[in-house]
Amino acid sequence: MERSTWTWANARHVVALLRQGRNPAATVYESIGTDFFLALAPGWLNLGLWEGDGDLEEAPVAAQRLVETLAAQLPKGGVVLDVGNGLGVQDPVIAGVARPRRLVALNITESQLRTGGPELERAGAAGVVGDACRIPLADGSVDGVISVEAAFHFRSRAAFFEEVRRVLRPGGVLTMSDVATARLPRTPGEMLAGLTQIRVWGLRRGSVASPARIASLARRAGLDDVTVGVVGDRVIAPALAFARRRLSDGRSRGMPASLRLAAAAMLRAVELLWRRGIVEYVLLRASAPN
Repeated sequence: MERSTWTWANARHVVALLRQGRNPAATVYESIGTDFFLALAPGWLNLGLWEGDGDLEEAPVAAQRLVETLAAQLPKGGVVLDVGNGLGVQDPVIAGVARPRRLVALNITESQLRTGGPELERAGAAGVVGDACRIPLADGSVDGVISVEAAFHFRSRAAFFEEVRRVLRPGGVLTMSDVATARLPRTPGEMLAGLTQIRVWGLRRGSVASPARIASLARRAGLDDVTVGVVGDRVIAPALAFARRRLSDGRSRGMPASLRLAAAAMLRAVELLWRRGIVEYVLLRASAPN
């Protein structure tokens, strides 16, 4: 029989969203926990880089493909910093592609580092609690920086790029993915959808930035050879289709009906933002001057 009431875990999640505190991103991801039912696969929190149209079977492949695509840009055999490493499942992938002599995983959410401990160990990575805008590493100590779908949570992209420029050695590489805003909302419906997503995901209004603005901030921080690719049709569109399928499959039927309705409402808001050309997804590569 379908459950129709929320559990205490559901209630705690809602309270966390309403009272996000000084570190809203950490609060949101701690409340989501390790078994987010819309995740592409257990432990994965990114939207994926898809070959198909959002089939459930493609989801774990898409999540890993996104990380592999970014990690392929890193210098081989160097010191690599993974900024915002989530639950750690991406770190063995980064290690397998880039073969770093040292891999450091930086995360502002201490509970995620603890949960991802076995994955970090498998990757041979050192987990560090820290802020992406105040990276606790020495100047010129890193050959490559990778950040998968995390920068929109940072206090300031400008500060993050400045820190990347500081810790990278000459010729070092930054490779990252980010959620961008192609244009600002204009209608009341668009504004409501945008503000809802900002609140639900613990974002700051300053996180709103176009692909061109993100590239400009990287250049202004002193990074060279900045290239940005817009790939929302391979990320956002199929991820939305996947979420629709997941909401209708057997796994979601064991959830409280009220929680399913809330997830469906959130999904409709994102679909509106995507359909009207407001939200986008970008892949960025840049390097430190030689």
